[in-house]
Amino acid sequence: MIISFNIKLIKEKLLMKNRYLRQLAFLPIGKKGQKKILEGKATVIGLGGLGSNIVSNLARAGIGFLKIIDNDFPDITNLHRQILFDEEDLIKKESKSIITKEKLKKINSDVFIEDIYETINENNVYEIIENSDIVIDGTDNFETKFLINKACIDMKIPLIFGSAAASNGMISSIIPGETPCLKCIFPKIPDDKFNLTAMNSGVLNTIVNIVASIQTTEAMKYLTGNYDSMIKGLLIIDIWNFNLDIISIRNKNLNCPVCN
Repeated sequence: MIISFNIKLIKEKLLMKNRYLRQLAFLPIGKKGQKKILEGKATVIGLGGLGSNIVSNLARAGIGFLKIIDNDFPDITNLHRQILFDEEDLIKKESKSIITKEKLKKINSDVFIEDIYETINENNVYEIIENSDIVIDGTDNFETKFLINKACIDMKIPLIFGSAAASNGMISSIIPGETPCLKCIFPKIPDDKFNLTAMNSGVLNTIVNIVASIQTTEAMKYLTGNYDSMIKGLLIIDIWNFNLDIISIRNKNLNCPVCN
């Protein structure tokens, strides 16, 4: 038992010293923050454009436990933006969740990864997200986003919402009991520019990368205790025309059926 503990301690020190050297040098994280990341448990729902970038970022950052969920297989239209997949994956006939786990283990073999090949729904969402320190949204439709939002509010688990289509992206950090939830921000399924999808409007791979990177950063802020630096409200970005706005939404909707 003592030998096992000492080996674990030595391994952790080596990881801190080498693999995460550049991240440790970033003062808001440092050794204390990196230790929290190494102990963190994140659930990422959806392994498409957003999700594949998010899980890659988290694995490289040293997340301790990663639960990944998707119900799809890679196809040729995914390759221009879904960073973990390549042409060989198209002929494997394996799910995105299995392929993603294999790729992530090559990136960082110390991350414990649980892969789930399922469609997220009201019958399994609570079981899937339980025991998570944080949930990160990589889905592509608001019906599912609202489902995840409700489960996170009910279970008091922070949620990092993200959406990307055309050249537009949106991100919001939702902390149950402290911030407005997704249903406060969008009382109903949004229309016009707020409900664009890659299917109906196309999508630039650059906006996907940017939104996923911001979502990952928000998750790292939460895991390391840097709460004051997190997004307050809804961040909206258009990479083509390079517009960036943060809509301040500090108060909950008193009529919200989810968080009130």
